[in-house]
Amino acid sequence: MNKIFTYCFEKWLNPILFWGITLVLIIISEFVKQNIFDKISYILLSLSMFGLVVSAIYQLLKKRWIKGIITGLVFGGTIFAFLIYVVFSFFIDTVDGDKWADNLTIPKNIELNIPKGDGWQTRPDSILKIKRQKTDFELYNSFQPGLYEFDFWSSKIEKGVIYIKAFEVTQEYPLSTDRLPERSSVRVQNETDSIIRFSTKSHFTIYEGDWGKPYAARFEVWFKPDNGGKEKKLIEKTYKIEGWQR
Repeated sequence: MNKIFTYCFEKWLNPILFWGITLVLIIISEFVKQNIFDKISYILLSLSMFGLVVSAIYQLLKKRWIKGIITGLVFGGTIFAFLIYVVFSFFIDTVDGDKWADNLTIPKNIELNIPKGDGWQTRPDSILKIKRQKTDFELYNSFQPGLYEFDFWSSKIEKGVIYIKAFEVTQEYPLSTDRLPERSSVRVQNETDSIIRFSTKSHFTIYEGDWGKPYAARFEVWFKPDNGGKEKKLIEKTYKIEGWQR
């Protein structure tokens, strides 16, 4: 362990070299646009930033003032540049908006539903009082456009998890694939013939698009049984939605 520590931090340029490599990976990830590559790149960058802090402290303790100060400046400069990037991106998104849905049109020949609720009352009593006779699904507005919740009604269904897949209807573009299945997941089980309602406990987000730019999206409810059986689609509905304004 001591040899590894010495190799990493006694040789002063190693942490900075690792930081430089991870920075290049971050830049490449902006062009590759692969979620797994993004996550790995940012994990490595976080590790390299931690390495810079340890290296700066180590060099200063060894009274290698110049090396310690330079390492600290690299760390501080990276944090400063990241904050500038976040502020600049927020400013651009706020002023210019998300262009993703600008050229989308809602087809006229489809059955289009509107999410229920107004954000203050997510699940209106008028909807909950409707007697369901079969498997059904209802999408609700949460407290901001682009944030949603849902209810799912079903009779006999084995123990497992339901979750949402969503697609923009004109291009079949999958929406928010990296977070939607997890954020929309709900545990279910009903061994009776009675229809039972299952509900999300918090909202999930559709990131594509922006406020005031509605488009049509197909929401599919998928079921994953706990016994390891094959996943299957239970129901689908098409809704007029907006993306979340980042």
